[in-house]
Amino acid sequence: MPTIDVLDLSGKKVGSLELAQEVFGAVNQDLLWEAVRHYRARGRAGTHATKNRKLVSGAGKKLWKQKGTGRARVGSIRSPLWRHGGTVHGPQPRSYDYAFPRKKLLGALRSALAAKLADGNLIVVENFELKDGKTKPFREALDALKVEATALLVDSSKEQNRNLELSSRNLEGVELVRGSQVHPYHLLRYERAIFSRPAMEMLQTTLQQSSPRSMKTKMREPEVGAAPAKRKRQRAKEVA
Repeated sequence: MPTIDVLDLSGKKVGSLELAQEVFGAVNQDLLWEAVRHYRARGRAGTHATKNRKLVSGAGKKLWKQKGTGRARVGSIRSPLWRHGGTVHGPQPRSYDYAFPRKKLLGALRSALAAKLADGNLIVVENFELKDGKTKPFREALDALKVEATALLVDSSKEQNRNLELSSRNLEGVELVRGSQVHPYHLLRYERAIFSRPAMEMLQTTLQQSSPRSMKTKMREPEVGAAPAKRKRQRAKEVA
């Protein structure tokens, strides 16, 4: 099992945490792409609108008679063929959200965590206990954790850390989310992901329980001296 160092806010090692192989295993790039696409589609406003021929201004009277003028026939000045006429098949208000299976979302979350660990951008701290809600001391703590660019802070969802919210909300490129609200898009958007130990343990347990059975069987070590099932069936047939 892989392990990761647990640090305090001063950057010193205070322990270690075992990581489940089912969670921090392979990275599925296609699944990550699907999760990001769904997240961004769900966030689209969809308020675009164009006016068709029944919405544009203009009378509905026929401009001239059908025949005898030598001109092309026309029924309304609001025709899409005319200037200031209606728009044909233009965009209308709609929702871009669509159903995304929960199993695929959890699989993408496992892949995002595995990618962060492989890149060395995953940090686990013992806790986010701060004396006050000042921004400057927390910025110094991020510098001690070697956070140079953007960072995602993931805290436990059991209790509210008001000092962490106040000290991190004014920092550019830093976002705070609860452990139950973290999304693969968040992990891919920010360079560093900083988890509190309780948040990582809870998230790891959830993802480990939801991992496919085939992955659990693959990660499980085989028994010493145990014959494959196929060979056992062949031996049973020979004995019979």
